[in-house]
Amino acid sequence: MGDELMQRARILAFGCSALALAGSMGLAAPVLAQDAQSAADARDTTGAEIIVTARRREERLVDVPIAVTSFSGAQLEKSGAIDVTDIAQSAPNVTLEPSRGTNSTLSAFIRGVGQQDPVSGFEQGVGIYLDDVYLNRPQAAVLDIYDVERIEVLRGPQGTLYGRNTIGGAVKYVTKQLPQDFYLKVKGTIGTYDQVDGVVTVSAPISDLVRVGGSVARLTRDGFGKNLTTGAENYNKNVWAARGSLDIGGYGAPVLIRISGDYTHDKSNARGGHRLIPGFASGAPVLSDVFDTRGGLTDPKQDVEAYGFAINATAELTDALTFKSISSWRKDNSASPIDFDALPTVDLDVPAFYHNEQVSQEFQLQWDDGGPLQGLVGVYYLDATADTYFDSRLYTTFADVLPMLTGHTEADVGTKTYAIFGDFTYDLTDQFSLSLGGRYTWDKRKANILKQNYILGGSAGFQNPGVLFSTDTDFSGSNEFKKFTPRVSLSFKPSADHNIYASYSKGFKGGGFDPRGVGKNANDLDGDGSLSDAEIAQYLSFKPETVDSYELGYKGNLLGGALYVAGAIFRMDYTDIQIPGSVACTVNGVPTFCGVVSNAGKARMQGAELEANARLARDLVASGDRLNFATAIGYIDAKFKKYETLIGGQTVDVAQYRNIQNTPKWTASGTLSYSTPVGEGDLSMSTTVSYRSKTHQFEFPSPYLDQKGYALWDASLVYSAPGSGWSIGLHGKNLLDKEYITSGYSYISQNEETGAVNLGANGYPIPTLGSEGTLTAFYGNPRQVFLTATVEF
Repeated sequence: MGDELMQRARILAFGCSALALAGSMGLAAPVLAQDAQSAADARDTTGAEIIVTARRREERLVDVPIAVTSFSGAQLEKSGAIDVTDIAQSAPNVTLEPSRGTNSTLSAFIRGVGQQDPVSGFEQGVGIYLDDVYLNRPQAAVLDIYDVERIEVLRGPQGTLYGRNTIGGAVKYVTKQLPQDFYLKVKGTIGTYDQVDGVVTVSAPISDLVRVGGSVARLTRDGFGKNLTTGAENYNKNVWAARGSLDIGGYGAPVLIRISGDYTHDKSNARGGHRLIPGFASGAPVLSDVFDTRGGLTDPKQDVEAYGFAINATAELTDALTFKSISSWRKDNSASPIDFDALPTVDLDVPAFYHNEQVSQEFQLQWDDGGPLQGLVGVYYLDATADTYFDSRLYTTFADVLPMLTGHTEADVGTKTYAIFGDFTYDLTDQFSLSLGGRYTWDKRKANILKQNYILGGSAGFQNPGVLFSTDTDFSGSNEFKKFTPRVSLSFKPSADHNIYASYSKGFKGGGFDPRGVGKNANDLDGDGSLSDAEIAQYLSFKPETVDSYELGYKGNLLGGALYVAGAIFRMDYTDIQIPGSVACTVNGVPTFCGVVSNAGKARMQGAELEANARLARDLVASGDRLNFATAIGYIDAKFKKYETLIGGQTVDVAQYRNIQNTPKWTASGTLSYSTPVGEGDLSMSTTVSYRSKTHQFEFPSPYLDQKGYALWDASLVYSAPGSGWSIGLHGKNLLDKEYITSGYSYISQNEETGAVNLGANGYPIPTLGSEGTLTAFYGNPRQVFLTATVEF
């Protein structure tokens, strides 16, 4: 452990040394000129020009040959956005949700590619970036929105421009750069469910080149429901958060060094699920309020703490050459009690700990001399550990023979990634541009997996330690994965405000080891009567997955800049898809969890997306008023072409009975906004309706958990005083109080091929773990109305 800490310290020290070198070279370099922007350009719903950094340089949205949706900080504030999951309502073919049973772990899917299993060993399909730092794990990734400059959503594989290769897409959360002058902003919020939030942001110049500042946020809310067993609030919020930075340079200086840190402590109660079926053994009825629960698990107490440190530096070495360095260290710890069965009895209770840590370093050289060639080359290194420690309490199973039966899982997974990447654009003519990119990735995965069974209690990490009964897995192993992934696009710009592009890119996600796998289930391949380490490793391992993505798109500013349109059609051929999960199994006569991870086969995703922002009228009612309409529509036909699984000892292709999870066929939103002068200030009104068609929670069909199509209606009314000195806003979310499922757990008996539910004599689904049957759902937020007030100095 000491050697690892020393290695990470050396990486950060190397990053700091590189920054100092860049600073000494760049301070004498001239400032790069800014290209003039067209007067007609894409605007957000606040009327601000949209500039993005999807290609690691500032560009107009219309110039970027990538499917990207951008939300400005002003736009998010005026809409009353609460956390990063809110943006999924207005981004086509995107799903962002809190993971089942948690408040702050993120499940992210873009165009059918993602991952919702948060345990160690499984890489995320969608990359989450905080100020260009890749967050390696989903824990603590439901980022609250405050002090944000913009959020960008990039659809399709990323890797030739970004530090970490991501197979499905990326979400970039960009915080605000410190202003040159003293700045103070205080924002308060009160609302339904006793919501009380406060955010204080302050910054000040120390000299002409140095500024210091930060934000502190206190976010609280009562629960939407109650735990009827413990009396605790359910779905409440209790968060402290802070960000701080020291900025050196920028604002005309050729060097900008930003030293930043962030901290989040979420002490919200554990989120209890809602049972969808009566108790199989007890007949416990289904509760009438979907936000109420009856789970009795109270240890460990829910507690999520995440913090990090980063150094982002940019130095303009010459008029054409820019150097960038991104150094970071992050850590998070989560204590998560999850009562799967949501009943007072200990039928299927899972207390869990997650411990994650990462160090990363990225260097880039960017070239842009104003000529036909622009681009970058970069190198990236990530050293990360992800430790998962949980018990599966099955006290009602064989209670007379195996009292207080508990399955224990401990999975420590280390990841080391090295990569070199590059992406260059060459203007063949004034209208045609060719972009070529490539990435070579080395992934090394190392795993230590321990699975045991206890009676009379559980493992030593929780209350009531028991007696070790058996060991199913005690495995240590490693594997390496290497892949070259190219990208190519061709753009045709008939004029400065129109862009037609075609692109191909390949995505890759490394393999690993099943952290819940039962080594004793491995096959004796050599027939020697025992299981070797190699045979167990082969059984527990899963292969990398790849995707070939093809896209044809158009972006344009029409009607003199009054209308922005972006459309794309795409096809993705997805192979060796990693399908992680856990099922009920019996090992040596003991019922327990078994990890079941397969590279299921092949899938095909194809579809279309349309985004538009139209200025419908100006000066319609009063001088200076503005009426806008923005829409985002996504359609995806996502299906498995091959899905092989073992049924009765035979390999069967069940593709026709399986679904792509968390990927509705249709996503759509429309926002009508109107702003008008009132007195010396400005009044803004907006209303948004968003729609998602039927969504499958898992590949296995579930008539209980699969959510039918639904629509949400939000509205906001904001008055801003002259000069933005103060503002007050009224916001409503889910105004029609729609109930909709976002995730869940299912441990009931279903036909292995078709997924049809098997019912017992009492008419209830037959349990596969425990005696009551687990079919538990978690829901999106109900109607919320809140008032915000902001004062700026």
